[in-house]
Amino acid sequence: MIRKIKELYIKNKEIINYLIFGFLTTVVSLLVYYILTFTIIDPNRSLELQLANIISWVAGVAFAYITNRKYVFESKNNNVKKELSSFVGARIITLIMDMLIMYIGVTVLKGNDKILKLISQIIVIVSNYIFSKIFVFKNKRDN
Repeated sequence: MIRKIKELYIKNKEIINYLIFGFLTTVVSLLVYYILTFTIIDPNRSLELQLANIISWVAGVAFAYITNRKYVFESKNNNVKKELSSFVGARIITLIMDMLIMYIGVTVLKGNDKILKLISQIIVIVSNYIFSKIFVFKNKRDN
């Protein structure tokens, strides 16, 4: 049984690690957001709420880059600046996708925000993986 689980893990290591570290990225982002809004930022003030959201997004992206580079895609790319900028650029694209889905779905079409957020997150998670695989961590041995 344990051998089968190990074989399954080895066969699907990249996707399994992506899901594990994606979950942990969400935890980091939420923790930063909650710590900020329970301590120094007033979530009832619109500008401060957005600031907390941005800071938590940055913390999540930083954590995701480090863990995706090391544990998911096992990148050996020596050009970390280029790789990091590609990663952040891809995450900005999916952030905009998330915002557009929520705006169109909730504000324009008057859909349920909870359901649309779930749908949006699925689209964002899949898109982040595809962008990371194709554009950011293209080859584990890029130099």
